[in-house]
Amino acid sequence: MLDLSFDRLPLDRTTGTDTRLTFLVGAAVLFFVLYRSIPLSLLISKATMQRTPTLTVPVQGREMTIDPSRLHKPNFGYDVTVSKLLIHPIKSCRGLSVTNARYTPEGLENDRLWSIVDAVTKSVITAREVSKMVLITPQIETDDNSPYGGVLRVSFPEDSSCDSFDVPLHPSEEMLKTWQSFDVAMWGSSIDSHVCEAIPLSSGPSKLPSAILSSYFEKPVHLVFKGRRPRNCAPTAAFPELKATAVYQDGYPLLVLSEESMNVLEDELRNQVGKQGVDEHWRTDRLMIERFRPNIVFKGAGPFAEDMWEEIAIESGPVLDAPGILIVSKCVRCLLPNVSPDTGVRDKAVPYKVLMKVRTGIDPANKMKPCVGCNGVPLGEGVIRLGDKVVIRRMVGSVGNDVDTNSS
Repeated sequence: MLDLSFDRLPLDRTTGTDTRLTFLVGAAVLFFVLYRSIPLSLLISKATMQRTPTLTVPVQGREMTIDPSRLHKPNFGYDVTVSKLLIHPIKSCRGLSVTNARYTPEGLENDRLWSIVDAVTKSVITAREVSKMVLITPQIETDDNSPYGGVLRVSFPEDSSCDSFDVPLHPSEEMLKTWQSFDVAMWGSSIDSHVCEAIPLSSGPSKLPSAILSSYFEKPVHLVFKGRRPRNCAPTAAFPELKATAVYQDGYPLLVLSEESMNVLEDELRNQVGKQGVDEHWRTDRLMIERFRPNIVFKGAGPFAEDMWEEIAIESGPVLDAPGILIVSKCVRCLLPNVSPDTGVRDKAVPYKVLMKVRTGIDPANKMKPCVGCNGVPLGEGVIRLGDKVVIRRMVGSVGNDVDTNSS
C-alpha cells in the first residue's frame, strides 16, 4: 500500500527542493480553494437554523448578507422603524404620503382601488405607456356623514385645462349595480371593474370622469373601481402554497423598501454619471424613493436587508401582537421608475441602467432582471403609523427561526 506519511516524504535531489515543503504548500492551496467554494450558509452553525439558508456574498452592494452573530440577538439585531407610508389610490397616478394607514390582506386601505383603462381594449393603462399619468393627483377626502364615506377627488396639472372631479370613496352595492361593469385585462388576469361616475354637483349636472380623462389622455378611457370578486395572487418560489388576493397592484398587496437601499443606489448612480447615458445633473439630483412606488418604507435595517426577511410584523402603539406580513418575493423592476413623479418625464437611463448593473441576479426566477424592494402579503388587518417598530419574525431559509428574537 502507498505510504503518504509526512515524515517519509524525501528531499528531491534533482531540484534541491524539500518535498515536504512542496506537500505543505499544495495542501494549503487545496484547502483555500475548497474553503472558498463552501457557501457562506454552510459556515453558520447548524444550531442556528432549521434548514440551509441561501446567502450570497455581496458584489458592489447587490445583496444583503447575514452576520451570524445577529442570529442570537433580539429581533436579529435590527432596530427598524417605519419612515414613510405611501398610498397610490389610482394605479400609476401620483401617490399620497400619509402618517398612518389601515391595512387588510389586500394591502393599504384605498391603495390602487382605482385604475384607468382603455375604453376600446379594456386593458389597464400605466405610466409605462403614458408617463404624464403620474401628474394626475388623487386625494382622499373622508366624511363620516357621507353615504359612501367621502370622496376621491381627482385633479390635473393647471396647463392641462382639465377640470377636477369627485367620485364616491366607497360606493355601495346598489350604486355599483347602476354603473357600467366589465372585466379588465392586466398581467393575464381578468379583473371585475366598474366605470366610476361623478358625484352630482348641487349647481347642476357634472361632467363624466371618463370624458375628462379622455381629454387628458387624448383617447377614450375610463376610471374604474375594483369589484368585489377576489383576484388571486400567483404563488412564489418561497411560498408555493401562497393564498392571497390583490386589487390593481401589479402582483401583490404591498411593496416594502428600505431607505438605506436607496442610498446605495444613489451612490452608485453618482458613480455612473457620464456613462451609459447618465446625465450630469445626476451628480446632485436626488433619486427619490417615490419613483419606486413603495407602500412601506423602513429605516435602520441597512441596505437591502429586506431581501433577507421572510416575515415581519409592524407594532403600532400598544399593539404587540400585530398580524404578520409575509415577504413573498423580490420586486422585479421595469422602466416605470425612470419616470419622474414631479415632471412626468421619462429619463433615458436612470435608474434602470444603474439597477441592471448592481441589482441583477438577485431573484433566481428572474436572473436577468433587476430587483429593488420586496412584495408583501399581510396576514390580517391593522393600522401602521410612522415611527412604528418593525419586528423581524423570520429570515429567509428559516435562518435563526429557532432563536427567541424577543428575549433580551
